[in-house]
Amino acid sequence: MFQGTLIYGFVNSVTLALIALGFNLTFGISGVANFAYGALYILAAYTAWILLTWLKINYFLSIVLAVLFTSFIGGLIYRFILLRVRGMPISEVIASFGIGLAILEFFRFLGFVGSEYTLPVFIDGSVSLGGTYIDVQRLLIVGIGVVLVIFLWLFTHYTKTGLAFRGMAQEERTALILGINSDKMATFSLAFGSGLAGVAAITILPLGQIAVEGGYSALINALAVCIVGGLGSTGGVLVAAVLIGFAQSFTATYIGSHWMMIVSLVAILVILILKPSGLFGKQKELEERI
Repeated sequence: MFQGTLIYGFVNSVTLALIALGFNLTFGISGVANFAYGALYILAAYTAWILLTWLKINYFLSIVLAVLFTSFIGGLIYRFILLRVRGMPISEVIASFGIGLAILEFFRFLGFVGSEYTLPVFIDGSVSLGGTYIDVQRLLIVGIGVVLVIFLWLFTHYTKTGLAFRGMAQEERTALILGINSDKMATFSLAFGSGLAGVAAITILPLGQIAVEGGYSALINALAVCIVGGLGSTGGVLVAAVLIGFAQSFTATYIGSHWMMIVSLVAILVILILKPSGLFGKQKELEERI
């Protein structure tokens, strides 16, 4: 049991990191806390399901189109709504959460509830790791998560847009002086982050079913990982994902799986009380945001 808990703890850690990457990227670059993130996560899954089931489009093409559509919607949300309230943290949270709530409840209103809303796994079957059987899809989550982290590092260090992202994240005023269009970069960061939410959704949700409630769960987990690690810190996100991921795994094994979300909420409360800037965040930057 202990070995299985460790294995699933590692997989869960990568899953949480995958969920949180897009939220962290958007905040780190634009300073916008996108509380519509969970809704965009579910939007990608429902879009892929509609393309696959109703329009009979090839599964992997459906996935690509769903991610691109989610990215496009994320960019529109910033361009037409969040741009107007950027720099006003409370207004950003209210506006983005309101948009997310509208998206999720719209799906509920249309009747997108029930066990029939599922996505097929990429590869069926399971493998044995030291006597513990694990779905191949979970191993793919680990692989995709690692590839995404490496891709983001290469993107932000070796591409013109990525370097502009880093400039925005480190010092926006200096970036403006150097001719970087902050609104354009912020729009792109929200679109990019939304696309990452879509990638996470179509990778993770084949293991379960697509549900409106999943959007709220994704948002809470993303917030927990980013707040514990330090908003805007990629290294912090990875460390926090490991801490929370293993904590959730041990909680599920020895207490009950219904307590897993409580772990995320407790992590948020504890870190906000003891170290509001997060494990790797900068207190000065947090104070400036507040």
